[in-house]
Amino acid sequence: MTENTNLKIAVVGGGPGGYAAAFLAADLGMTVVLIDPEANPGGVCLYRGCIPSKALLHVAKLIDESAHAKNWGIDFAPPTIDLPRLRSWKEGVIKKLTGGLGQLSKKRKVEYVQGKAAFENSNTLRITKAGGEESRSFDRIILATGSRPSIVPSLHIDSPRMMDSTGALDLATVPESLLVVGGGYIGLELGTVYAALGAKVTIVEMQAGLLPGADRDLVLPLHKRLEKICSAILLNTTVASVKEEAGGIRVTFKDAQGQTRDEVFEKILVSVGRKPNSEIPGLDKTQVVVGNRGFIQVNKQLQTGDPNIYAIGDVVGEPMLAHKASHEGRTAVEAIAGHKVEFAPNAIPAVVFTDPEIAWCGLTEAQAKDANREVTIARFPWAASGRAMTLDRTEGMTKLLLDPKTERVLGVGIVGAGAGELIAEGVLAMEMGATATDISMTIHPHPTLSETVMQSAEVFFGTSTDIYRPKTASAS
Repeated sequence: MTENTNLKIAVVGGGPGGYAAAFLAADLGMTVVLIDPEANPGGVCLYRGCIPSKALLHVAKLIDESAHAKNWGIDFAPPTIDLPRLRSWKEGVIKKLTGGLGQLSKKRKVEYVQGKAAFENSNTLRITKAGGEESRSFDRIILATGSRPSIVPSLHIDSPRMMDSTGALDLATVPESLLVVGGGYIGLELGTVYAALGAKVTIVEMQAGLLPGADRDLVLPLHKRLEKICSAILLNTTVASVKEEAGGIRVTFKDAQGQTRDEVFEKILVSVGRKPNSEIPGLDKTQVVVGNRGFIQVNKQLQTGDPNIYAIGDVVGEPMLAHKASHEGRTAVEAIAGHKVEFAPNAIPAVVFTDPEIAWCGLTEAQAKDANREVTIARFPWAASGRAMTLDRTEGMTKLLLDPKTERVLGVGIVGAGAGELIAEGVLAMEMGATATDISMTIHPHPTLSETVMQSAEVFFGTSTDIYRPKTASAS
């Protein structure tokens, strides 16, 4: 196949999808311009999302483990938190990673432009930067403009006491009391951080459970732990109104029965999802189509309604995950190069980096039930894992969703310490079309938590070494 690599490409947006696309395009011999408002590539993920939140979650985990160590006969004094040094460390991590991406851009001869782009037509961008404006034409343009925190008009007041995820990651102060509006993964991760740092955290969620997209058996261990570290978890509850006063923000809650009550919080974190950045100036001068929810419509090659323009990442739809954006970026570039490709993964992993972590991929129990699809579910409780016992973290669980006839892995769910690292095996199993036999016959190292994946497959056959659960008694 002849590669179509003698092209000039513009990538608008320097996040994980954008820089992955730009770097691959350069590796394939294309002339690449990468445009983003920041000084270096990285996007929301590195500057205001994935990376700073994980840095702070690591600190929260350390604080929790130091307190937990008393169960093992080791007592630490309560930690003294130097907030400026903590912020400096977090910013240092961001600077190293984004600076490294800047160096990689130069080595690959990617022209990085710090600025903003607007369309003049399907092939021409007007780029605004510190030195002024210029119009430049390209053979193909890839949009990787990402997303931003959603705003709830009724909860929007102009006050430094109100935060979105970006403001929360700045870690200006640790409030005495914090209300987290939204029980999704961003709210729970940041709520965990602030609780570890000493804030009295309340979580309010309008649905009947936290993390509405995850299976309930995966959420349960996390919910139990959050009940211990948070002041309150309010389910089936909405925020009717907010009003700032001298001592903080007065919040009126409304429960499922219509009853209301007030409480005052020093700060509020509103985390109710993200909105795609599809309002790109001049986009109406192209053939790009934007759907009702604000997502740019693309085909399986990530090509928009305009044949010269591709779009990837958060701006094209859910799941809004960095690793999904990166793979879409590479797929788009390969399609532009003339390769026969499409973005059609069998599984995209989702990870909630709380403690315990929750991770899943493929079919969930809820989805199977909604589709009336027959599945067999094999669960292995970490209470039977020697490694989990040595870590004093036996609350976890690993489960496989399997086709009862073919034994093929349809989905994997894990809750427990390090679940985010373990889920990759489940994703690989699904991409390779693995069966329960494949997993059970794969020798896993002992003692590790990875064994629980193998042991879940053994549960399916009723032959698990570490628990007695005949096949006829397995959950389904």
